[in-house]
Amino acid sequence: MLESSKLNEISNKIKELAKSSPLADLDKNMDALLRSIFTKMELVTREEFDVQAEVLKNTREKLDILELRLAELEQAAPAQSTGQS
Repeated sequence: MLESSKLNEISNKIKELAKSSPLADLDKNMDALLRSIFTKMELVTREEFDVQAEVLKNTREKLDILELRLAELEQAAPAQSTGQS
């Protein structure tokens, strides 16, 4: 079995080779390509999504309250018009 110092040495040599090889450029290019693709897809962050979900929830609650209020007013309106005639 290899000693940990030998494994570290081998690992460091592989890292050095990767840095000086086209692999490092490939990694950078791949990162830039992925960022470009995600930007074109117009993705939002989780934080932005959560904020908009909360805004939508609040809006839905207000709409529900207004719908109930409108139904109450509609029910009261015929009673008022029959009482006035």
